[in-house]
Amino acid sequence: MNAALKPVASPHVMNTYGRLPIAMSHGRGCRLWDTDGKEYLDALGGIAVNTLGHGHPKLVPALQDQIAKLIHSSNYYRVPDQERLAQMLVERSGMSNVFFCSTGLEANEAALKLARKYGHDKGIERPEIVVYEKAFHGRSIATLSATGNPKVQAGFGPLVEGFIRVPLNDIEALRKATAGNPNVVAVFFETIQGEGGVNPMRAQYLKDVRALCDANDWLLMIDEVQCGMGRTGKWFAHQWAGIVPDVMPLAKGLGSGVPIGAVVAGPKAANIFQPGNHGTTFGGNPLAMRAGVETIRIMEEDGLLENAARVGEHLRAALEKGLAGKPGVKEIRGQGLMIGIELDRPCGVLTQRAADAGLLLSVTADSVIRMVPPLIMTTAEADEVAGILLPLIHAFLAE
Repeated sequence: MNAALKPVASPHVMNTYGRLPIAMSHGRGCRLWDTDGKEYLDALGGIAVNTLGHGHPKLVPALQDQIAKLIHSSNYYRVPDQERLAQMLVERSGMSNVFFCSTGLEANEAALKLARKYGHDKGIERPEIVVYEKAFHGRSIATLSATGNPKVQAGFGPLVEGFIRVPLNDIEALRKATAGNPNVVAVFFETIQGEGGVNPMRAQYLKDVRALCDANDWLLMIDEVQCGMGRTGKWFAHQWAGIVPDVMPLAKGLGSGVPIGAVVAGPKAANIFQPGNHGTTFGGNPLAMRAGVETIRIMEEDGLLENAARVGEHLRAALEKGLAGKPGVKEIRGQGLMIGIELDRPCGVLTQRAADAGLLLSVTADSVIRMVPPLIMTTAEADEVAGILLPLIHAFLAE
């Protein structure tokens, strides 16, 4: 292997990530190979992005076809695949229309702007939005302010005002925090928090919040950037509770690796933005839209929602069996192929140890092992994940 291809700390790349000392060369399915030829089983999926795994035989030719035709044209013109993808998302969500952007941060930023405009349109001069402890919505100044992690906020004050923070799954706390406040316009949360430690909102809580928003004429805004797009076994994780939000940011898995974001709006929010209120240069370009259309088409053809539910349950059962009664393991949680294992101590070293053993995953919220693999993962590959990971956890907890 050419030594020049080995990962080195480059003086020319800004030092914003704690990276493992490996560089990926190519992938196939749920496997990746680094520039030294070492093989890895991918249980991270590019952080819930590579829905169809790597080098999918149906996706690659479609993207090659699109690249040869048109990559970008701009939103001065109609983009037919925007219209196709918007229709696909509306049909699967039961909502009304879609704004396309390029990232989850942008989708969440657009949702916050929608909520503020909604308030201003109602005559509320200083709109306030309810957000949650441990939430993660992005790193722009506004989404950072909505995020519930003091560590990622440190050094970037003053934060944007207009947020009310509440704990998860506590409807009385939400009622108390908003009681008598005429400036509240929206409630904003992830159905399953990702960066915050794979923390799910309970189904009854989701129903209660939907009812509270209806009673107060607030927007219910659900961030499905990480937990959406089939990851839990339904198109969107909130659908397990039988509710429909007013605003739903999407990104990550929607384009199987091509950068894409979307804000799906229901009737209450569908007409808040008018020409000139919001926009983007790259959002909704022909390449990203083709990636989204093909991702959804292939997911349905290949039954990947059912697969995510089935393989996720299989993997979780294997992990629960292997860690049953193990001191130091606090909880295994999540749904479908979004699984977190919380330990009673910081366990960031397991990211490197797993990679050394040929398994890619991450540790989030300091002590939660997170797995969000491609939705094509098989039960045999899930067994392989458990076979590699369980001994690593056992050894780590014995230290």
